[in-house]
Amino acid sequence: MIAIMNYGIGNLGSVKNALDYLGFDSIITSDKEVILSSDKVILPGVGAFNDAIETFKSYGFIEVVNELIKKNTPILGICVGMQLLFEESEEYGIHKGLGLLKGRIVKFPQEKDNITYKIPQIGWNQIKVMNDNKLLNGLDNKEVYFVHSYYLDNPDKEDVIATTEYAGITYASAVRKGNLYATQFHPEKSGEVGLAILKNFCCL
Repeated sequence: MIAIMNYGIGNLGSVKNALDYLGFDSIITSDKEVILSSDKVILPGVGAFNDAIETFKSYGFIEVVNELIKKNTPILGICVGMQLLFEESEEYGIHKGLGLLKGRIVKFPQEKDNITYKIPQIGWNQIKVMNDNKLLNGLDNKEVYFVHSYYLDNPDKEDVIATTEYAGITYASAVRKGNLYATQFHPEKSGEVGLAILKNFCCL
């Protein structure tokens, strides 16, 4: 069973529909015991970081995630669900994250080298797969779907499993450390490539 953590923020239905299509049993739940007893856990998220982290705390999910890490349960963070895993975010002020991974969340520049960029990044962009990993196996240079204004800065290099270029910056668009996996892009919105990523995660 795959638990999709429901803390009121995220593309819950889209993620579940994708897993249903792939034939994997999943449940959208806020029940801590159900989450802790699941084989794998997906942490989705959309919207502002500060709202997400406060809601996450209010559900008591910090302790749940820490217990999942101890149990070595695979976890997949998506979009803001990825950003929450890091030390802090500068979105609407400085806000502390879960601190499970090194790095901070910063805003894309509106302009760089006299080029003006559209912020947020919305649409398809390419991932460059790094550090051989099972999540993105065989998907180097494929395109996936992004919606975000903030990106991961200064992560541990060994945690980075894919990079993407936007606004004149090459940034980490997917990471992995131990049983923690995370993508800035939305696999559930990324067509066949996204389905392949979700299938890879479910088969870890």
